[in-house]
Amino acid sequence: MSLPPQKASQLKEIIHQQLLKMDVHGRIREVLAETIREELAPEHQQLSTEDLIKALRQRGIIDDVMKELKFVSDMNETDRTSAPKPSTHFVEREPPVLKKTNIDPTRRYLYLQVLGGKAFLEHLQEPEPLPGQICSTFTLCLHFRNQRFRSKPVPCACEPDFQDGFLLEIHKDSLGDGSKMVDATTMLSICDPVHMVLIKTDTFGETTLVASYFLEWRSVLAAENGITNVAVELLGVGTESKVSVGVLNIRLEMYPQLNKTLSSEITSTQFTLERQKTAEKERLFLVYAKQWWREYLQIRPTHNARLVKIFAQGDCEDHANLLCSLLLGFGLEAFVCVGTKAKGVPHTWVMTCGSDETITFWESLTGHRYLHRPINPDDPPLAEQPKPLYPYRTIGCIFNHQKFFGNCQPSDAVDVCVFDLHDESKWKPMSGEAIKSVCPPGSTSSVPPFPPLCASTIDAAVTSNEIEVQLRILVSEQRKDLGLSTVWDDQLSYLLSPALAAYELERTTGVSAGNEEFQDAVRRAVPDGHTFKGFPIHFVHRNARRAFATCLRSPFCEEIICCRGDQVRLAVRVRVFTYPESACAVWIMFACKYRSVL
Repeated sequence: MSLPPQKASQLKEIIHQQLLKMDVHGRIREVLAETIREELAPEHQQLSTEDLIKALRQRGIIDDVMKELKFVSDMNETDRTSAPKPSTHFVEREPPVLKKTNIDPTRRYLYLQVLGGKAFLEHLQEPEPLPGQICSTFTLCLHFRNQRFRSKPVPCACEPDFQDGFLLEIHKDSLGDGSKMVDATTMLSICDPVHMVLIKTDTFGETTLVASYFLEWRSVLAAENGITNVAVELLGVGTESKVSVGVLNIRLEMYPQLNKTLSSEITSTQFTLERQKTAEKERLFLVYAKQWWREYLQIRPTHNARLVKIFAQGDCEDHANLLCSLLLGFGLEAFVCVGTKAKGVPHTWVMTCGSDETITFWESLTGHRYLHRPINPDDPPLAEQPKPLYPYRTIGCIFNHQKFFGNCQPSDAVDVCVFDLHDESKWKPMSGEAIKSVCPPGSTSSVPPFPPLCASTIDAAVTSNEIEVQLRILVSEQRKDLGLSTVWDDQLSYLLSPALAAYELERTTGVSAGNEEFQDAVRRAVPDGHTFKGFPIHFVHRNARRAFATCLRSPFCEEIICCRGDQVRLAVRVRVFTYPESACAVWIMFACKYRSVL
């Protein structure tokens, strides 16, 4: 088999470039020097070609080269039945995603490969799953400069088999310089890290956060050939934040290759200057915050006991921060509130100020909303006062990304609080300039920017059907244990769908609609002399067995599922409503109809 001269020269050049990339010539020189030094007598310092080949083979260098070099056939795309042409294309041993991605040749990319994991000791004794067996999986999520990526799920193991590549566009957010190729010096000033999040999904579909890591990628700018390998140690979260979860092997590579790399001294100096600059900003803000706190305490001594948290972290705090950010993004004036619930338990929630001065509280953990109607303590004793429905008792301070206010009213009770934020006798503001100094838009700080929301990957119809089938099986098993037969009424199940849609509409918008039509449809479906009972319930997870156990704890629902009587017919309907980030609202309604016996 022969190649045209032009193809042959192209193939030689590709192979030559790959050998340079692997530094094969340098490795051969090392082997040659080592062989001469160790294996030959001083008076016979000569090697034949066979001796050199033997030494290279013994050290595995020839095998390494052959593994890296792989040739594929160039098939005729218009006629796949035709005979293959001679091998003319060189590809890497593990083809990167570049083969499937449109690359703008005028832009720089960072190709991040995850080449497996190790030392995930929690899964040391976990057996290897059988083909088709459902098992717990790891998924790696990445966020870089408004770009999001997600790896393929891999079975949980001591050495999880991550083999994924992600093509990150370096200057995606830049405007007006699309035709400008950024150099290494310009990229050194791009201080956005690659945020890596490891998620575990168990056999029931429940997800848990395993680790979060911010990868400093700019070390690749000083790497030879623009390629570097990094071992990333992942730490746990919460109480295990100092415990190692495992190690990921990562390879970073620049596309196109840099014409000129930076020295390691330049990159380390840049990193040091950035850390010093951030530390100085935080130090100056801390000085201001202490002064602000001293002034706040001088207003009245009881302020010392109020929950005014300038620095805080925790579970409900993160939820409140996220909800507040979403509401701000939708154009509302939103704040995170720091205070207490019943029995003095510290808590945070979200507040929005309407254009008509209406104050609405949002509970980030449940999605419930409450209107705030303050009680006027100066009203006469017999005057009717609104009864608060919210669970909040005191409020110490409120804040968002631009403003911070400390509550300096005589009482910090929520029910008598007046939210006139322009009145400094009621709310002591913090300097907007001081806040902006540590939280300017686009700056690096200890709090990274929120990633963009991703569309849901859940198929609502398929998931609804799957949960419904599982619930039917669970109901049948429950009734069988009680010695009862189960007969399903598919038509009655179908009629429950509009009611569940109306419940979700009312939950999300507060608008009630369609209830009269649902009741009329049920009356037509239930014969005279029969009784109908229905039980709707709402979940934020998709675990059918867990939801069924919760339903059985309700006496009314248990009465439906375990119904006894004449001509008993059962119905169940599930509606899954999807939201961004694969969040979902799951509505389930159990129902039965039976002939009333006097």
